[in-house]
Amino acid sequence: MIRVLIVDDHAIVRQGLKRILSETPDMTVAGEAENGAEALKKIREGEWDVVLLDVSMPGRNGADTLKQILSENRGGKVLILSMYPEDQYAVRLLKAGASGYMTKETAPEELVEAIRKVAQGKKYISPTLAELLLNELDGDADKPPHDRLSDREYQVFRMLGSGKTVSEIAASMSLSVKTISTHRSHVLEKMKLKNNAEITLYAIQNGLVD
Repeated sequence: MIRVLIVDDHAIVRQGLKRILSETPDMTVAGEAENGAEALKKIREGEWDVVLLDVSMPGRNGADTLKQILSENRGGKVLILSMYPEDQYAVRLLKAGASGYMTKETAPEELVEAIRKVAQGKKYISPTLAELLLNELDGDADKPPHDRLSDREYQVFRMLGSGKTVSEIAASMSLSVKTISTHRSHVLEKMKLKNNAEITLYAIQNGLVD
């Protein structure tokens, strides 16, 4: 029996996932969590075959939760299930150790097969993600500027691009204003942009903000 821990801050999403998995004879939902801190607590207390993890959550986000899970559980199997398309987060999260990445638009049957694959110790790669990974192997020459950012810088970049201020970002990420300002400076330097307005324009033009 494959034991799945569902981590998502939306109750309606968790209920939907539980319904899908409850109809699958070789799987059981052994627990659920609505944020990263709760997920880590449950993982430390129980045994799980696959963690189904959302990216965007309040407090500790999915990327930070993933890194913490894998630092405490080498060989841990984490399948990312996100509202964001593959080109926004997937390659970064696979590099960080995720076993696969799926969007929430995925058909239930495909989700079930992905969980089975990940539980067996394999990677789940969609055709879209496979193409992104091939492009990644081609080197840095043709990479868009935002791909040169670190994971934390990219997170700050997206929030700046959506119109949030440095203070708002600092509060939502539980970091100091000084730290966020430093990340912002790195973003501007690496992407050769001048101000927040140019960050927002770039993010919109490249479909990197909602």
